[in-house]
Amino acid sequence: MEKLNENDNTTSFHLQLLSKTLDLEKYPFIQLVIIHNITNAEYKDILNLLHSLEEKYEQQKEEGLLDFTSLLVQFAGMLNEKLDPTETIFALYTEGYFPTLMEVFIEVLQKEGK
Repeated sequence: MEKLNENDNTTSFHLQLLSKTLDLEKYPFIQLVIIHNITNAEYKDILNLLHSLEEKYEQQKEEGLLDFTSLLVQFAGMLNEKLDPTETIFALYTEGYFPTLMEVFIEVLQKEGK
């Protein structure tokens, strides 16, 4: 068990060193994942959530809906509690993840004055 903890600590240390060599300002979402210790499963859950919300957005848009606040609320409510929704949205947008959906979320945030 001690060897396993030592390996985890070494891996964590190596990742910290690597993160310092990268320009993480270009990768703010990856930086959030690292800083907040998001696991692989949690990362996949976030991406699955975003895929689902993007599909709902496309469906609602086709139906003529103009207000997508409910999607933003759903995102914020279902996002991993380790992450701040607003910070995550801007990080995802900067990295180019789900650009249309993130633009819509940013518009809603700006209307709300956040």
